[in-house]
Amino acid sequence: MHAEIRIDTGDFDVAREWQACRTRLAGRAGAVVAFAGIVRDHAGGDEVNGLYLEHYPGMTEASIERILATASDRWDLIDTVVIHRVGELAPGDQIVLVLVAAAHRGDAFAACEYIMDYLKTDAVFWKKERRSTGASWIRATAGDHERRNGWQADDGRTD
Repeated sequence: MHAEIRIDTGDFDVAREWQACRTRLAGRAGAVVAFAGIVRDHAGGDEVNGLYLEHYPGMTEASIERILATASDRWDLIDTVVIHRVGELAPGDQIVLVLVAAAHRGDAFAACEYIMDYLKTDAVFWKKERRSTGASWIRATAGDHERRNGWQADDGRTD
């Protein structure tokens, strides 16, 4: 399985990344699922003015590698791409792109959702949200942990 991880301050082009994935696949996959996360302009009833993301080089990539390896063990994946931005982001900016290719759509959809659920809780990133009411470091929510923990009770297989 091809697995690609990129941490970058610059934006990404979803169409370009999609096409690069399709080119690598050369007809081997029956499904490619994409997820792009975007900075919201509100949280908890407050206006969000920006989001600052930090990472620990090497450790962040290793945490994502573990997530992708576990996803590959659970589903029959052909290609995975995770691009995650760091630095200062504004509402409407793209934060993360996850592409997952598999022979069948069920595996691609389930693995993409799994990867995102684990990125939210287990990947090594720190996020500081600037709201109209002040700035604060934010953590994964109880709901994020519930979604992640749900994968531990379910083998996630869709075939």
